[in-house]
Amino acid sequence: MKKRHKLALWGSVAVVALSLAACSNGGSDATAKTPKLPQTYSAAGKSDAKANDGTLKIGEVSPSPFTGISDPILLGDKTDADVFLPGGQNNLFATDNNYKIKDGGLANLRLDRKNNTATIILRNNAKWSNGMPVTAKDVEYAYEVLANPQTKSQQYSDDFEHIKGMKDYHDGKADKITGISFPDGENGKKTVIQYDRITPAMQYAGNYFMWGTVEPYEYLKDVKIPDLVASDKIRKTPIFTGAYKLDKVVEGESTSWSPNKYYWGKKAHIKHINIQIVSPSNVTAALKAKKYDFTQGVQSAADYPKIAKMSNYQVVGQPDLGYYYFGFNLGHFDTKTNKQVTDKNKKMNNKNLRQAMMYAIDQDEVAKKFGNGVSWRANTLIPPVFKKYYNKQAQGYPYDEAKANKLLDQAGYKKKGKWRVQPNGKPLEINFAASNSSEASNATSKYYVQQWRKIGLNVKFTTGKLMEGNSYLDALRKPDNKDIDVWRGGFSVSSEPTPTALYGKSAPFNMGHFVSKENTQLMNNMNNDKAWNEKYRAKQFKDWQEYMNKEAAYAPSSFSLDWQPVNKRVKGYSVKPADSDNQFSNLQLTQTETK
Repeated sequence: MKKRHKLALWGSVAVVALSLAACSNGGSDATAKTPKLPQTYSAAGKSDAKANDGTLKIGEVSPSPFTGISDPILLGDKTDADVFLPGGQNNLFATDNNYKIKDGGLANLRLDRKNNTATIILRNNAKWSNGMPVTAKDVEYAYEVLANPQTKSQQYSDDFEHIKGMKDYHDGKADKITGISFPDGENGKKTVIQYDRITPAMQYAGNYFMWGTVEPYEYLKDVKIPDLVASDKIRKTPIFTGAYKLDKVVEGESTSWSPNKYYWGKKAHIKHINIQIVSPSNVTAALKAKKYDFTQGVQSAADYPKIAKMSNYQVVGQPDLGYYYFGFNLGHFDTKTNKQVTDKNKKMNNKNLRQAMMYAIDQDEVAKKFGNGVSWRANTLIPPVFKKYYNKQAQGYPYDEAKANKLLDQAGYKKKGKWRVQPNGKPLEINFAASNSSEASNATSKYYVQQWRKIGLNVKFTTGKLMEGNSYLDALRKPDNKDIDVWRGGFSVSSEPTPTALYGKSAPFNMGHFVSKENTQLMNNMNNDKAWNEKYRAKQFKDWQEYMNKEAAYAPSSFSLDWQPVNKRVKGYSVKPADSDNQFSNLQLTQTETK
């Protein structure tokens, strides 16, 4: 189903299938065409009342258990976001199909460029799933949790500091955010946020100048903000504003839901929803056994041909709000200042070395053999779903082994025996982190190591082996991880493409700790006063993509379609952004068992 607001990590590398060492054992020599998938599906026939009294069964594709963080402000990976999706993510705003904010959601928005204010007006019948009213304080409290210096929310971005008083609060110099006020009191329906300026990004849901969800203050106020992430009220008994309320959490395994009678929108038809973790290696067999009505999560491109041929499922999808990338450890996160710091002495802080590693792997050939048209080599760090801002002219890193060797030679990485040494003559050992997922994606990770060794780099897996998925994510989030030099990861990105929350100097997601004046300036240009001119704004995005490709602190790996199989007993399924608020309440079933 369609999600639009939060940034998240993809824990498994599931997009590509096998290493090139396996090419002789299968795969077509022709590049598969990208399929044109429908964005909606509705089964033939009438909705069945008895079927709707049953259970909608959803498989969440993940190699690891979910951690159980339900709060959109505190979560950091896609699996957690997905398993709590029927609760509606506590989104404030409705959008059109381009994610532009429109009236009609939990709240309406009014931007005032003259006075530099954003006014959020909640609907009168806005309630939480326990019956409590949603209030102006709930809008403000989200910012308190987000920016609290002890929360370490991965959703925080420098862009929020355009709010008056936000920086002082985030730095621990103030106990409240002075730029947020309540004209009708904390229990009213109106919240006004004072900015130093209104930006173009603020017209769209998912921007990181204005947070897009509410936080239940009355329900959570007895829990200290730093303790929220581990509390039962977040992990076991959270409340929501969406079409469904949470009934039960089986830790790491499943969530169960029933209709929220206090939901302000369209009432749900189906009486029960169950979301269960399914391993990437088991998902095809589970669908053959008719175990799920549809799946969520990151599907493997290797599974696409088999699933697409299933007559009892319709594949639905669109270009993904996300991508895979390679990241390099260039520094650390200063926990006192809450800033990323680039360390010139880090072993990976040589541009030639990073570029050489990217040219040494043939991502086009991997996609050609096994992408099946739903995954292909990425050329930038902005996915093509953002048509106005995506730089289709950027080259990225096509395979060029000769260029890789030349870059290393020029930078002084000379061979001493089997391996190259650092320019200072010291041994060079590079630790590569990758998660243990399906057999196919694990083989791909081993292919990367093989190719890097082929150009004389002594690359080894961190800990000596592929890592368990949650351990892998935990390791990446450490402020100063000296055991990881390079990793392949994935981002589920926000529906507004400004990348400051991923690559800014205060962004927790900037796990490679890359900071430069030019990077900051280019990202700032995307939302300066000139950026109200769309041509200017698009150019800033495209210039940033070229700059990031040149620096290779993060390098693009692959794009994909976000595709999911939907059983042909399901009516009302949609991934259109405009259908987001009622995406679960629109669903109905035509028969009691999956087809």
